[in-house]
Amino acid sequence: NPKNLALVDSWPSIFSGLEIIANHVTFSHRDAGGSPSLFDLLVSLGRNHHATLALADLHAELDYSPGAMVYIAGQVLEHSVGPWINGEQVVIAHFMKDAVHDRVGVPRPSF
Repeated sequence: NPKNLALVDSWPSIFSGLEIIANHVTFSHRDAGGSPSLFDLLVSLGRNHHATLALADLHAELDYSPGAMVYIAGQVLEHSVGPWINGEQVVIAHFMKDAVHDRVGVPRPSF
């Protein structure tokens, strides 16, 4: 569809969506709507906080202080961000959804 192609050509990111999460505990979950071959980019911002990103399937906790950037397969790995100590926490989650790829005729990447 030429109209969809024009939209795809003008979209400024490889990700089909962005979400800003401010001062919010994120309970353990897997992301719906994506594909196992798609990675999400999580960027931790804010001031003077110490947070951790827990990856339950890997039994791992990652430092999620301001400036941390993490790529994860959000549909595959169960993940959460618990309470943090002090300050303000802001996360920008960059993600891709299969429905958007289907709508604009872009095939999903394979492994």
